[in-house]
Amino acid sequence: MLSFIKKLFGGGPAVDYAALVQNGAQIIDVRTPMEYKGGHIKGSVNIPLDSLRSNFSKIKKDQVVITCCASGMRSASAKSILKSSGYTEVYNGGGWMGLRNKLN
Repeated sequence: MLSFIKKLFGGGPAVDYAALVQNGAQIIDVRTPMEYKGGHIKGSVNIPLDSLRSNFSKIKKDQVVITCCASGMRSASAKSILKSSGYTEVYNGGGWMGLRNKLN
């Protein structure tokens, strides 16, 4: 059970998010447009979780994807949706502020 929870929320080996972004990873922020407008990671793309499936065309399948949101819950769901839809390398970056700190 613990391994399932870790896998769902991105626990496990440390991920070098800065290196992923430097190598072209795309950050998808799945918060609402209002949340995104209140602050976001520069260069991230806002695709709210509830419209993720209808916006796959905005996300390249051959590109590394990092999802983020406010706390990590929606980004975990987004990671799961993307993985089950054929995106091969997807990471749950968790909350956008924490992810932003890891990128600096």
